Amino acid sequence: MSNISGIIKSIQDIMRKDAGVDGDAQRIGQMVWMFFLKIYDDREAELELVEDDYKSPLPEHLRWRSWAANKEGLTGERLAEFVNLQLFPKLKTLVPPPGDLGHKASVVRDVFEDANNFMKNGTLIRQVINKINEIDFNSREDRHTFGAIYEQILKDLQSAGNAGEFYTPRAVTKFIIDRLSPKLNEIVFDPACGTGGFLSCTIEHKRKLVRSAVEEETLRRTIRGVEKKALPHMLCVTNMILNGIDTPSGIKHGNTLSKPYRDYGDKDRVHVIATNPPFGGMEEDGIENNFPTHLRTRETADLFMALIIKLLRAQGRAVVVLPDGFLFGEGTKSTLKRQLLEECNLHTIVRLPNGVFAPYTGIKTNILFFTKGVPTKDIWFYEHPYPEGVNSYSKTRPMQFEEFQAEQDWWGNEADGFKARKPTSQAWRVGANEIAANGYNLDRKNPYQAATVEHDTEKLLLAYGETRDAIQSLRDELRATLSAALSR
Repeated sequence: MSNISGIIKSIQDIMRKDAGVDGDAQRIGQMVWMFFLKIYDDREAELELVEDDYKSPLPEHLRWRSWAANKEGLTGERLAEFVNLQLFPKLKTLVPPPGDLGHKASVVRDVFEDANNFMKNGTLIRQVINKINEIDFNSREDRHTFGAIYEQILKDLQSAGNAGEFYTPRAVTKFIIDRLSPKLNEIVFDPACGTGGFLSCTIEHKRKLVRSAVEEETLRRTIRGVEKKALPHMLCVTNMILNGIDTPSGIKHGNTLSKPYRDYGDKDRVHVIATNPPFGGMEEDGIENNFPTHLRTRETADLFMALIIKLLRAQGRAVVVLPDGFLFGEGTKSTLKRQLLEECNLHTIVRLPNGVFAPYTGIKTNILFFTKGVPTKDIWFYEHPYPEGVNSYSKTRPMQFEEFQAEQDWWGNEADGFKARKPTSQAWRVGANEIAANGYNLDRKNPYQAATVEHDTEKLLLAYGETRDAIQSLRDELRATLSAALSR
């Protein structure tokens, strides 16, 4: 671990000297495309040993071994020109041949479609390459160690602009896949897959079920994801390769929401969806017009929620991470919640405490579990507590998977309607009829916990400011309504 950690630190230090690399996000993007090509080449070397007729989708002169492996090879201005004028233009426009080789070529082309080389100094590029060559991704130890480094890269993204939206804490992804427990032949889809956290956990879960080459191909074929932005997409594909999916052709670079809602049909439906759609953001102009009038909104998470319900097969299962705002929101959110309760069994909502996504956001989040095809009768709420001695999560003290043991022990079986579930100080049940009668407000507080009195001055001032703003907003709305009425 210390050796590879040292290599990563050295790479970052070298990049900081380059005038073309500006900030953490560019530095990480630069590092990731280089790691991708090295990892890809190491994996190809492994496949060449076990497959007599293995063919690379890359032209020979563009393979890492041809231009980067020799530490005394291309450097300086010649290396910078090769990367900018040959490597990137060719990889961005690879023409996929027919068959499996074409799938492999498409994966590489999609990875580099929106990638960029930020470094300008060819001598520094050579220094970075030589450091990367110290890692052997065919070594089980190095591959395992880089998995931990990969996790660290994702956490570093949280401090690099808005890139943190692509990272869901591993404790959360692992718990969700553990509860979904997808079967080997079930298609698992993440429509906003980011760096592939849910999908990598799914691979780990399914691989325990693989016994043959045919089943390994089934595993590869049933992993699907779509990511809009270039850096997380590249990280996701790299993640898939590190997890043994040599041709992750199920990972697409694009925007799931850009395809009209009505154009998604039976062939697009899947068995399982696990996702943490971006929340708090607005989609680009026109995207909302891809949806029916009653579902139109520019709120990204709401559009994804509408599509998730549509894309599930009958008896399909989904788990979605959403902020508190979805639970109590009105308008389109109420419409979505009504559809969710009428078309699906929203059987469980796990309410997470503050700080799970720190430092990216302090917004409280929830995990919604539902199955399509049967309307909701009752919703179980489970308020996840902080572990003993902890009053907040942070970058240095993140949530741990072991903290979900209480939920796992309490969970029960959906097949028998969760008969084994009992109310506890953390768990309670609310009827769907009551939810509907209250305007589909899912923001239900724990009835077994006494209301706490807040004494923190900063929090009180913040709450006061929010209340004052809300009152002013209502006054402005009332004034506008009265003015309109008087003018008529």
